[in-house]
Amino acid sequence: MKQFIHTIFIACLVLVLAACDQTTGSDPLPSWNESPSKLAITRFVDAVTSEGEPHYVPPAERIAVFDNDGTLWSEQPMYFQLAFALDRVKALASKHPEWKSTQPFKAVLEDDLKTVLAGGEHALLELVMATHAGNTTEEFSRIVKDWLATAKHPKTRRPYTDMVYQPMLELLAYLRSNGFKTYIVSGGGIEFMRPWTEKVYGIPPEQVIGSSIKTEFEMRNGVPVLVRLPEINFIDDKAGKPVGINQHIGRRPIAAFGNSDGDLQMLQWVCAGSVKPLCLFVHHTDANREWAYDRNSDIGRLDKGLDEAKTRGWTVVDMKDDWKSIYPTTNQ
Repeated sequence: MKQFIHTIFIACLVLVLAACDQTTGSDPLPSWNESPSKLAITRFVDAVTSEGEPHYVPPAERIAVFDNDGTLWSEQPMYFQLAFALDRVKALASKHPEWKSTQPFKAVLEDDLKTVLAGGEHALLELVMATHAGNTTEEFSRIVKDWLATAKHPKTRRPYTDMVYQPMLELLAYLRSNGFKTYIVSGGGIEFMRPWTEKVYGIPPEQVIGSSIKTEFEMRNGVPVLVRLPEINFIDDKAGKPVGINQHIGRRPIAAFGNSDGDLQMLQWVCAGSVKPLCLFVHHTDANREWAYDRNSDIGRLDKGLDEAKTRGWTVVDMKDDWKSIYPTTNQ
């Protein structure tokens, strides 16, 4: 009997060890094709996490920063936060009859996106100020969550939070499993992103850096609240991204991921660090499964960044060739 129990124990131990070995050898990036981009990522992680190696980085200094629009989720035919602002104009229109004859609100109410975009940054800021201010921070968070729960992308008819990139979700998990702290650094609104990034990306609100409007403390009916004002506080785009990183994190990251010229200064600053960093652009090349655009796009233009990536030897992900799937589904 003892021999039988001993045999069973040994057999179980072998099965457990085999399972562990299989887990250890599993691919952490299964949605990535075997390509130079994937190899650059895994080699970088191996280099900075191997103690005794020349490029080893202690866990406390393993900081990775990610742009959001076009890097972690789609951004065409318009930034998703702009879609939110347009829907908010329509929801609030009954309280603002003057919008029917005032641009850019008139164009929004007439579904004339071309005229809205023709107004440039000034028009977009006017829309954001009118639709993102006046609420408390808690009220605005609920508005964002409610919108995301029902809004659908005009082309794919998917919820916007279903249009995140499966390969990038795997990359976030892979980095965190190797001691990295992952941050979002986006030109999008910080309080537009914070209500949902932890659920979707595993990135908590305190690790989200973005553009912001001013807030002030008030007592409303005896309750202390923070109220959002129709004034710009900080634009976290282009040269503002390294500034935002320095203000919020206080360490220079060792890895940066973007997709447009709006991320160029962030990658430049990260790659100027003393360690051997990883700087990566996501290049939108897949017109069938997503969109194909770069140098001439009004949304997510990648022009100067594409040239600099080639000059500096940064990693450029070709979405069409490097990614087995785009979104987290099994039927792509």
